[in-house]
Amino acid sequence: MDPIANPFSPGAGAPPPELVGRDDVLEQVRVLLGRLALGRPEKSLILTGLRGVGKTVLLNEVERRATVDGHRTLIVEAREGQHIGELIAPNLRQLLYDLDRIKGAGNKARRALAVLRSFIGGIKVKVGELDFGLDIEPEKGSADSGDLHTDLTNLFVAVAEAAQERDKVIVLLIDEIQYIDEEAFSALIRAMHRIQQRLLPLALVAAGLPIVPGLAGDSKSYAERLFSFPSIGPLTREESHLALQEPTREVGVEFETEAANAVFEYTEGYPYFLQEWGYQAWNTAESSPITVETVRGTTATVIPRLDKNFFRVRFDRLTPAEKRTLRAMAELGAGPYRVGDIASKLGYKSTSSLSPVRMSLIKKGMIYSPAHGNVAFTVPLFDQFMKRAIPDFQ
Repeated sequence: MDPIANPFSPGAGAPPPELVGRDDVLEQVRVLLGRLALGRPEKSLILTGLRGVGKTVLLNEVERRATVDGHRTLIVEAREGQHIGELIAPNLRQLLYDLDRIKGAGNKARRALAVLRSFIGGIKVKVGELDFGLDIEPEKGSADSGDLHTDLTNLFVAVAEAAQERDKVIVLLIDEIQYIDEEAFSALIRAMHRIQQRLLPLALVAAGLPIVPGLAGDSKSYAERLFSFPSIGPLTREESHLALQEPTREVGVEFETEAANAVFEYTEGYPYFLQEWGYQAWNTAESSPITVETVRGTTATVIPRLDKNFFRVRFDRLTPAEKRTLRAMAELGAGPYRVGDIASKLGYKSTSSLSPVRMSLIKKGMIYSPAHGNVAFTVPLFDQFMKRAIPDFQ
């Protein structure tokens, strides 16, 4: 089997050869952008799911389709501790210059650039010196009050009005949105609320961990009326088969049904893991078809690769206390886990003793709370990795 022709692509955000099981979300986005183009209100989307389910892939596909349809896009990835101004301002500057170059009457794109310049000036105290080379004077009194809720709203309105003047829809795509701090998240929700009230053509399509709906609800009570929160989960058995078999058939190679079943059992349908098993099975197979024996033999290669490239990078960020807590969770099975059971497994007399570590793990994006009193891993199959990383629990 020629490794150059291998159709599988196990990487962070790398597009799979066959995007399956996500048509409903892509249809929601199509309707959202279509309605905004007609001046009609529609909820923006925040996709939620565990690591490795393909949220970044979906955002990239949304950007591609939106661009093909003539919309303007701005895609960014939030980082822990990063100010929202640093996150959006550089790309927003370029987007506004692009709008300004579109032929047509009006100068709202130039005004939006002036408001952006004011916004940057207003946040310099918080985020340090930022110089984006804006060759335009700031608009005094616009987005420069120092109050993030007011300034971000004024900036978004100015940007959306510029898009409206040019008959364009702007799609702001934010990956890892859970890393936006509480104040900025609240300001973002307020800004989008104002955009919807004004029927302006600016959409937010974001992605984050399952904690995001709770963060949004805590920030603004009307968030659930402003956003849809599609849950992006593992693929079904049938979808997993399509993800494995369609790409190989396109290059004249068969992936046997029994082999696809074995991959599904190993991966539980998580797209990133499917890509890993498919990639290694292709490289291991001597010829078509790819058999169940090949898949089983591949597992000895895949597991160490996942441990090193997917699991270990998260494990190495943990403190000894955090590692022990996660190992205790793994000892209890696949989860979700009752906080009381974890505390008991660790030998604590009360759940309050677990609270500092639990909050730290939530902040690091390692666990989340699917229901009151319960927690679960944000990384699929992490319980199995913890048992491999720390064989003996004490």
